[in-house]
Amino acid sequence: MHRILATLALASACALAVASSPASARDCKPQVREGWVRLGPAGMPMMAGFGRIENACATPVTITGASSPAFGSVELHETRLVDGVNRMRHLQELRIAPGDAAVLKPGGMHLMLMQPHAQLKAGSRVVVSFALSGGGELLGEFEVRKPDAL
Repeated sequence: MHRILATLALASACALAVASSPASARDCKPQVREGWVRLGPAGMPMMAGFGRIENACATPVTITGASSPAFGSVELHETRLVDGVNRMRHLQELRIAPGDAAVLKPGGMHLMLMQPHAQLKAGSRVVVSFALSGGGELLGEFEVRKPDAL
């Protein structure tokens, strides 16, 4: 009888530990923080997006693309100084190590948001979906800001 009670107590403790433990590594997703889009002149066919993508997970994460219902096309780009000239190039993927963050900022890595479906206003918000390698997506919210409000 003692053996049965001890087994039941151990099983209950294990079940409680599993139920209260953090999500498993496969459920972990990075987080988009401080997302914003620079509002361009009316009729401008593209805008730039900035913010931080933080990976607090135990494994690296790789972003393989991006999209938004507010734009016809969204791409990750990087601006680099090459031979004294700023050059922008499309990034096919963005790998973020465990415990690290990708910083999207003017003059560096950023989102190119092209062909807006409607005219955006300062203060409005747009959603960007980042495709993750191995499947899944990461959603981020970006606030539209006037250039002089930066």
